[in-house]
Order: sequence, then C-alpha cells, then structure tokens
Amino acid sequence: MKTDQMLALREPIVEKCGGCARTEMMNEKEVCKAYIDPSLKWRLGDCGLATHVVNEADTKKKKINPLKASKRGRR
Repeated sequence: MKTDQMLALREPIVEKCGGCARTEMMNEKEVCKAYIDPSLKWRLGDCGLATHVVNEADTKKKKINPLKASKRGRR
C-alpha cells in the first residue's frame, strides 16, 4: 500500500488519547501518528506510547525482619 492510502485508513483518536503529543489533525479528524487504530492500544490498559500518562511506581513498604534490623543497629 502507498503511504497516502495508509494515512487514509487511520481511525480517529479515543478520549483517553487527549493531550498526547503523538496526535495530529488530518482530514478534519484527530489521528494518532503511531497507531492506525488507537482504541486497540487502550483496550487492555494504558497505551505504551502515550506521552501524557505518568506511570506511578509501586511504593510498597518492604517488610523488615526485626531480628535482622536489631543486628544491623549494633554495627
């Protein structure tokens, strides 16, 4: 397929894509530069290339063994 035909096949973005840097206006609709159908990327979770989504790291507190902690304190 030619590039022009591929660009014509692009689906419009979904609501979750709003604010992403990888979107552009084409033929009076906003499309994603990276994916032909952006709704498929959001179906199972966050889009991997979304520039506006910030992944929060798990900040779970680690369990400390009190016996080992007391031994470390003696050093």
